[in-house]
Amino acid sequence: MKVFFNTIKSLFATFFFLLNFSAFAQEEPKAGSSAQELADKMANPVASLISVPLQNNLTYGIGAYNGSKYQINIQPVVPFKLSENLNLITRYILPVVDQQDVTGENTHEFGLSDATVTAFFAPKTKGLILGVGPAFLVPTATEKFLGTEKFGIGPSVLVMHQGKGLSIGFLANQIWSVAGNADRADFNQFYTQLFLTHSYKSGASLGITSEITQNWQGNTTLITVSPNVGAITKLGGQTMQFAVMPLIPVVGHQSIKPDWGLRAVVAFIFPQ
Repeated sequence: MKVFFNTIKSLFATFFFLLNFSAFAQEEPKAGSSAQELADKMANPVASLISVPLQNNLTYGIGAYNGSKYQINIQPVVPFKLSENLNLITRYILPVVDQQDVTGENTHEFGLSDATVTAFFAPKTKGLILGVGPAFLVPTATEKFLGTEKFGIGPSVLVMHQGKGLSIGFLANQIWSVAGNADRADFNQFYTQLFLTHSYKSGASLGITSEITQNWQGNTTLITVSPNVGAITKLGGQTMQFAVMPLIPVVGHQSIKPDWGLRAVVAFIFPQ
């Protein structure tokens, strides 16, 4: 508990640093798009905004061999306008993994893991925001232990409420494998993320997220909680968002649950 409270104190200190940094460095990215408006859009998974987040994840103490993993998720978001009242928001996650002592003692794997592609059909609404569409698992792994060798598909959904400065909601998907290497185990997994974010005029934000992954095939559950801080700013002519958060494991089987983790996100934003 002492480590947890020290982490919370550190996050608040980082938050106030980012608040001041954002206020100092921020220029109006575009007429009509304030820093807070961009922070709110970044908190909305189906906002009509092109962005390329680079999500860096570092976890320690994994499994029986006390393994460690560094994973960077390349996560471009590309919206398409289908009509005046309907957008298609496509989200891509391509993981690059470097791990040690996870699959066994003195083992090391490096390479691509499987990609996830999600498409949300999102009608233009105010207040309550909805999105629904398909999610795909694409077997892009370059190492046997980093992927499933399966192609999967299933539904995805987003429900959230957003007002100026406040975003709260959840997104979820369920994917089943439908093709691939018959010698590998089937893929049957549910994922959901719950989030609450408050933004400020400077573009800084403070929030908390929880991620739940349920592997039905392996009968394992992993739940993490992450208080987070972030800031919108400009470096040169590029609008960016920075965020940092601990990955606090709450529930998980000993074979997959890390002792501790840290996430840092750098997102390149392209206001339209």
